[in-house]
Amino acid sequence: MRLDRLLASQGPWSRKEAKKLIKAGRVRIGERVARRPEERVDPDATPVFVDDEPIRYRAHWHLLVHKPPGVLSATRDPRYPTVRDLVPEALWREAFGLAGRLDKDAEGLLLLTTDGELAHRLTHPRWKVEKVYEVELDAPVGEDAVRAFAAGVLDFAPAELVPLPGARARVTLMEGKHHQVKRMFRAVGRRVLRLVRVRFGPLELGDLAPGAVRLLSEAEETVLYRAVGL
Repeated sequence: MRLDRLLASQGPWSRKEAKKLIKAGRVRIGERVARRPEERVDPDATPVFVDDEPIRYRAHWHLLVHKPPGVLSATRDPRYPTVRDLVPEALWREAFGLAGRLDKDAEGLLLLTTDGELAHRLTHPRWKVEKVYEVELDAPVGEDAVRAFAAGVLDFAPAELVPLPGARARVTLMEGKHHQVKRMFRAVGRRVLRLVRVRFGPLELGDLAPGAVRLLSEAEETVLYRAVGL
């Protein structure tokens, strides 16, 4: 792999910034100071350092994000805060893309990944990846709504609706169409007041605080790839 590409994939630098680091003599390959951005390096065989800090090589990076309301499911926007603004600089990678999205006012689990094929499979209906949402409604739902969801509301595929105490419910579906959960509840006469995605495939939101970000564990990466046949 080219040295500048390696640095851009493993640190918070663009390719242009990585080239500047190399030309400034701040990058070492083993014990030798690197001088050429185009130099080839095998990160599994030879350690690479920036300012004497070792670069830990990962083929791909995956971040679990707890998106708060008011934050866009995007990496850039001229007017509103985005998921990019939540990620510490040390964890940001230029190749990050979102696997699935949430509405601006929705909350919960989002996945940032540098693996485009993984993101594609997680969001494509063919792979039947479950998305689980907990919602607060303007009134409780009954068995008629449960049956309607199970049969398929509007043009959406069947989904599981579980009423919870009070005017709350849990929805499990395998699609991710625009405003889908809100439209499904509107079709059965209910309005969504709050929507939180608590699970995406095998990934659980757990106790991750709103606005917080963390790397997936190796175990989580393994089950995530297995879930979509990779």
